[in-house]
Amino acid sequence: MTTRISIRTSGQGLHEITREVQAVVRKANCRAGLCTVMITHTSASLLIQENADPSARQDLEAWLNRLVTENDSLYTHTAEGSDDMPSHIKAALTATSLSIPIIDGRLGLGTWQGIYVWEHRRRGSTRSCLVSVLTS
Repeated sequence: MTTRISIRTSGQGLHEITREVQAVVRKANCRAGLCTVMITHTSASLLIQENADPSARQDLEAWLNRLVTENDSLYTHTAEGSDDMPSHIKAALTATSLSIPIIDGRLGLGTWQGIYVWEHRRRGSTRSCLVSVLTS
């Protein structure tokens, strides 16, 4: 079973989608298997990260922004703004798909883990993810 979910982001940062993904698993009525999530964009990515302390997510965002800066003179892909090429680089450095085991009908995440869309553009957008549930 594959379902498309839409996520509205408000700008750069990590936007949690754990509930939306778990809802797809629940709807599939899967007790054991594998859940694969893939984002269908080239300027955003996916991440499993701590969902308790927001400072961890803020630190990740600040670190990646220092690593991949805007307005680099080497960029030629600039038609969509100064954050466009950095967004593509950030997506290339991170993950565009995740695989999570399903155990007893739930995502096999750790106590403090959540699934996030990592929006790399400064302006918000509606992002689309494909969520596939495979039963074992």
